[in-house]
Amino acid sequence: MTIDEAQKAVDDWIHTYGVRYFSELTNMAILTEEVGELARVMARRFGDQSFKKGENPDALPEELADVLWVLICIANQTDVNLTEALKASIAKKTRRDATRHLENAKLHSQSGNTENA
Repeated sequence: MTIDEAQKAVDDWIHTYGVRYFSELTNMAILTEEVGELARVMARRFGDQSFKKGENPDALPEELADVLWVLICIANQTDVNLTEALKASIAKKTRRDATRHLENAKLHSQSGNTENA
C-alpha cells in the first residue's frame, strides 16, 4: 500500500464507519495518547522496564499502526499530501545533513552508546 492509498483507505473508512473525522485538536490529543502507548511498549521491549501482567509484548506493530492511523487522519483533514510532504522532508534533510551524520564519530563507534547522542 502506498502512502496515497493509505490516506484514501483511512478517508474511506472514516466516511463509511466513523461518521466524520474528530476535530483536529481531538486528533492531536489522540495522537499524543497513541505515541505514549508506543513509548510504553518500547520502554518495556527495548528499555529497562519489564512488561506488566496482561500487557502484550508483541504490541509494537499495533501501536505503530495506531500512531500512523491518527497521523493520516490529521493529514487528511488538514489537506496534507503525506507523499509530497515526506518527499520534501527527505530533500530538506539531505540538504541540511548531507555530511553531518557521516562525520559524527559517535555514530561510528562500536559501543553503540547513545547516552550522549
